[in-house]
Amino acid sequence: MRIALLSCYELGHQPHGLAMPVAFLERAGYQPVAQDLAIERLDEELIRTADFVGISVPMHTALRLGVRVAARVRELNPSVHLCFFGLYAPLNEVYLRASGADAVLGGEHEAELVALIDRLHTGARDGVVPPVTLAKLAFPQPQRTGLPQIGRYAKLIRDGREHVAGYTETSRGCLHLCRHCPIPPVYGGRFFVVNAAIVLADLAVQVEQGAEHVTFGDPDFFNGPGHGLAILRELHRRWPALTFDVTIKISHLIAHRALLVELASLGCAFVVSAVESLDDGVLARLDKGHTRADFEHALALMRSAGLVLRPTFVPFTPWTTLDQIADLVDFIAAEGLMGNVDPVQLSVRLLVPPGSLLLGAETRDAFGELDSAALSHQWTHSDPRVDRLQQEIAAIAADAADTKLDQAIVFARIRELVHAACGRHVVHTIASARPPGPPPPRLSESWFC
Repeated sequence: MRIALLSCYELGHQPHGLAMPVAFLERAGYQPVAQDLAIERLDEELIRTADFVGISVPMHTALRLGVRVAARVRELNPSVHLCFFGLYAPLNEVYLRASGADAVLGGEHEAELVALIDRLHTGARDGVVPPVTLAKLAFPQPQRTGLPQIGRYAKLIRDGREHVAGYTETSRGCLHLCRHCPIPPVYGGRFFVVNAAIVLADLAVQVEQGAEHVTFGDPDFFNGPGHGLAILRELHRRWPALTFDVTIKISHLIAHRALLVELASLGCAFVVSAVESLDDGVLARLDKGHTRADFEHALALMRSAGLVLRPTFVPFTPWTTLDQIADLVDFIAAEGLMGNVDPVQLSVRLLVPPGSLLLGAETRDAFGELDSAALSHQWTHSDPRVDRLQQEIAAIAADAADTKLDQAIVFARIRELVHAACGRHVVHTIASARPPGPPPPRLSESWFC
């Protein structure tokens, strides 16, 4: 049976969303062919001869690109069994099936993927395929053979040098129910750990390929702090020069403050945390589980431990005001965080996919009907200046990414733009936008959904 698995975008990393299902299928005796269309051309001959094509959609950008790829797959092979799998697949099941998908899989989906292909291999075309499965799996080692080498993906930039960066996961799902996050509608507050031996074996392969740094892509590395720290200790014992980054909630940085110094000693280059907003009212609507004061506390704890915090934001929501956005950019400047925040983070607009917890009673009135083209529920701010400002900042951030413009210049432009929108004509010099000392470590690919 000819099986093709495709990825369109995974945040500039070698696609873990392909490496794991390939491993499941190989363990079952199949020989799937994987392609990362973010850096490879679609193999049209492979598609023409395939019996099954699976498209990985772990995030919104990947979903939109995947839908376009699916249309081309259907042109090349109208009878192929087409499946979407990954976090964003079950959220958009209705749309994907209307667009020609034969199967939609999410959650802990790899065993169901194997079972589906088993049935197709025996000639069965019927049977119920659940869109979400949350059974604990026996994970094999991700299979990266056949994928582009990790040196072709995002790099860690530190002290003016680029370092090859790998990617793996020690857990999947999340304990938390933040309303704007796509994970709770699928996982419902559950998370699943990956066996430590499997994670370390996966890291060994990537170190052999030249990895000097690794991103742990867990939604929250401190959902299981004991599990994660055990892996980091062994990682540091085997490869003491290997650095890493993790994502941890603000509330977990505070709750597990005693672990932060050790995290730094084990080689943590930086910690990503989804702060989202400085306004307590917005944070409450998103059910983030922290306040502005908590963020400030966590930032102080991180600095005391010698750790770099890279906060991410959703500055534009139906409840955001121009003054709140000005407060955000001023806070970033006052705290010397300009190098810690990618410019694109200041342009992010709240995304509301189907099934989002934001469509519950507390916040539903803020959103309109589903826009099928955007795969998100529409919303328009009551103050048109806010929507206009978002578009202008997005244009600046996009131009900066294309031209590799100095981040201090970009931040100064954005801050001036925000203050002008508030009626404050203040000139912010580049010198005032650049904090003293070397730039903090970051990945060459900016994070966004």
